[in-house]
This record gives sequence, structure tokens and C-alpha cells, in this order.
Amino acid sequence: MDLATTLPKIDCRNVWKLFGRRALEARAAIEQRSASRDDIQKKFSCVAAVAGVSFAVPAGEVFCVMGLSGSGKSTLVRHINRLVDPTAGAVLVDGENVGEMSAAALRELRATKIAMVFQHVALLPHRSVRENVAFGLEIRGLSRKQRNDLAQQKLELVKLGQWGERRPHELSGGMRQRVGLARALASDPDILLLDEPFSALDPLIRRELQEEFRRLVRSVGKTTLFITHDLDEAIFLGNRIAVMKDGAFEQVGTAEDIVLNPANEYVEAFVQGVSKTKLLRANALLDRDVPIDTPVEGLQVAEDASMSELIDMAAKSPAPIIVNDPSGNRIGVVTRVSLLRALQLHHH
Repeated sequence: MDLATTLPKIDCRNVWKLFGRRALEARAAIEQRSASRDDIQKKFSCVAAVAGVSFAVPAGEVFCVMGLSGSGKSTLVRHINRLVDPTAGAVLVDGENVGEMSAAALRELRATKIAMVFQHVALLPHRSVRENVAFGLEIRGLSRKQRNDLAQQKLELVKLGQWGERRPHELSGGMRQRVGLARALASDPDILLLDEPFSALDPLIRRELQEEFRRLVRSVGKTTLFITHDLDEAIFLGNRIAVMKDGAFEQVGTAEDIVLNPANEYVEAFVQGVSKTKLLRANALLDRDVPIDTPVEGLQVAEDASMSELIDMAAKSPAPIIVNDPSGNRIGVVTRVSLLRALQLHHH
């Protein structure tokens, strides 16, 4: 097997980031005796924004880092493209240590391999939407036709194909976020870094963009590090979730792991309001009373379709919903009866 295919896309190894005048002394204390975050603050007047975080993200995964304001999640994500240098530890992208890259290699990494979308998208007001999406390609020296063609493709992808000639001030907040996503995708990066990209939006627009983003990431297969303070958003988007507090990871796992088996009281308090039904997917809702080879005609869904999607479909039609595996093979059906049973069993 090719080693490159087995390496994580992102690999953070015992990353620490300390702010304060005595950060070097605090770092030495960490390395010599594993001083705690509180010790560092008391003894050296330093704040450990990131405190010994390790994780790896394989190709194609959406990894959500969730935490309250001040937990260190935004500082952490900025280490990946070296907007922030760690005080200790290492960040590897495709096996290469980002901290050891030359200035030229770092520019190349940011221009071609990693793209970032912030909470507030900074668009150039005097340029059209299409020119904003194409901006990074212009810096890379692509011809006007090449970059405009690529920019238009990405605008179509985020459902803004008709808006290329408009100016940013003519767009709603949600549309501007889509432009930011299109701009990030235009360079065809391997890795997307998203720092609370939807948190400033109205709830309805936010949900629409979450659904659009999930569809988009699945279709293009980008490795994604997604920062959020919203547990529902993390559950909806993430393959795995890390719960962060005081600069450290409290628990890392699937949504099911974290909600059903919280690692400690902090995580338990964080997830206590989550209905278990949010976690159920089509492959867990199959009607066992309907044999797999029963002839059925109806709507078809992937095995990871959410319960809310299935309820919406069942409300519109009484027909069984066919569930397929990733290869398109039928693994069973979901019926109104199996949905009601699941609601009765798991709702709280």
C-alpha cells in the first residue's frame, strides 16, 4: 500500500500554545514535569490556549472541534496552516511538519493544499462575486479565462451560478458565506478549515447552509476541520467530534459515543439536552418485519440518512423508504411503523 494514502491528512502531536512573557519557561516546565494549565497560569502568568492536544484526521473525514468561547478551538485550527506557531508539539500535514516548512513551502501549502473560511467572510467590495472567488487563482497566475471558468464552476456548486456579476453588497449574509466557501474550493484544496462559518447567521439560513455544506463536502470529499460551539451542528456535520475545554480535549468520538457514553461530567452536562433520536440513521431504523428481498418501489436514501430526513419523507408518502449501502445495494427498508417504534424507544 502507498504510504501516502495511509498517512493522516492532519496530525497534531501534543500541541501547546502559551501566551505570556514567560512562555519559554512555562514550556520548559511542561516538558520537565507536565505542569497543568492552572500551574502555568499561577507560576508564570501564562495562559495555555491549547494544552497538549493530539489528534489525527484521515482523508475525507469531517472532524468537528466543539467548545464554548475561550476553550481554545479557534487558536487550535490556526496551527494547521501555521497562522499560529505552537509553543510545543508538532503539526503535520500529509506527514510533513508545518513548523519546519520554508517560507516558500508554507506559501504553497496555503495557496494550494489548505483553504480557510472564517465566521465573517472578507470579500473585496469593488470586485464582482466571480472575481472574489477567482482571487486566489489570480495570485497564482492563471489566465483570466481559466480562473473565471473555475470560479463559475464553484459558484454553480454552491448554487450561486447566476450571481457572478453582482457585487458583495448585493448579497445576503448567507450568500456571502457561500461565496467564501466557493472561494475556498476554487483552489481545489485537500483540506478545508472552517472556523464557525455559520454562527453569525439567522437559524433558518444557518440550517440551510449546514445542509448545503454537508451535501457539498460529501460530493467533493474534502478533509475538513470544522470549529463550532453548537453541538447540534457538530452532530449534523461531523464524522467525529472533539469536545474542548480549557485548551484540552475532554473527549473525541462519534456523535453516538459522546452523547450515549460521555467521558466525564463536563461532557455529560454538554450533551444532556440532546435527543437520542438526532443520532439515529437509516441503517439503525430498518423495519425487521419486512424481508430484505420484498419487492418495494419508493424513495431511496443512503444508509446514513438522518431520522429527521426520513420523517419528512414518511410524512409525504406512506410508501416504505428503500435504504442503500455506499455501493448502492439495498440493505432494507424504513417504514412508518419502524420510525414510530424508534421514536417511542429513544425519545426523551
